[in-house]
Amino acid sequence: MQRRAGLYPFDAPARLDWHYVPRSQPGLALRGMNAEQRGAAEALLRAVLSEEGHTRFEGVRVLESILRGDSQSGFRDPENYALALFGTPGAHPWGFRLEGHHLSLSFTFPAPDRASATPAFWGANPAEVRGGPHAGMRLLGRQTGAAFALARSMDDRQRAEAVIADRSLGDIVAGPGRGDELKEARGLAYARMTEAQRNQAIAVIEGMMAPLNGEFRALKVRRLRESGLEAMRFAWAGGMESGRAYYFRLHGPITLVEFDNTQNDANHIHSLWRDLAADFGGDALGVRYRDGHKP
Repeated sequence: MQRRAGLYPFDAPARLDWHYVPRSQPGLALRGMNAEQRGAAEALLRAVLSEEGHTRFEGVRVLESILRGDSQSGFRDPENYALALFGTPGAHPWGFRLEGHHLSLSFTFPAPDRASATPAFWGANPAEVRGGPHAGMRLLGRQTGAAFALARSMDDRQRAEAVIADRSLGDIVAGPGRGDELKEARGLAYARMTEAQRNQAIAVIEGMMAPLNGEFRALKVRRLRESGLEAMRFAWAGGMESGRAYYFRLHGPITLVEFDNTQNDANHIHSLWRDLAADFGGDALGVRYRDGHKP
């Protein structure tokens, strides 16, 4: 029964069926694992996540506990985070996903020297905890702080290029099933930013990579910096004052990072990182299959 819940062929449709809503997702949930299995799951996550990644994962679960206390909903369960394996570990291609409410992390290993860490979704509700023992907790605060610093530093000309709407968009755009929704990058070009603004833009993107362990993260940062940063654009929608709903994104040739904070009186963040060429190991898998290999 557990094998059926947690193990899938690599080409199973479930591998691409990701989401961030509270649902009965593919995989074996933490609540269904014994101590030995929990230890094995922890070891697998340690292989790809940094300490910051583990801390952020536990932070998502803390927020889920807060939501459970506020709503008394059976869907709010910090133990309902599931691990699903696709293919046979070490026999390329293979991959796995860790998923639950406000979390979906997909890791794909299409070849011994290739690894993908996208799509990666992190949510935070509440974005800022305003009461109780966790008061002041801001799970994604560092990244939103960098984005606000960039937005508020723009002069009138830059702002005219960056702002794409007076109101937030209401959610991320390129979510599940909509990976191709954003065809063209809009907003302020990286090439037209000051050095300080560029540093803030990179801080937002690298914040999505920070949960990865050192070597894995270094590969993704290098890919980002070699991918044509001059073509990256920063777009903003909504208010720039505290308490106002907002949306922003950084969109380049292969990198897309989106943040939205609209729901619950602008205290509920959805954030997404996509590699537009290599989600789910796409680019490396394409090369592998063209060379005559099969999943």
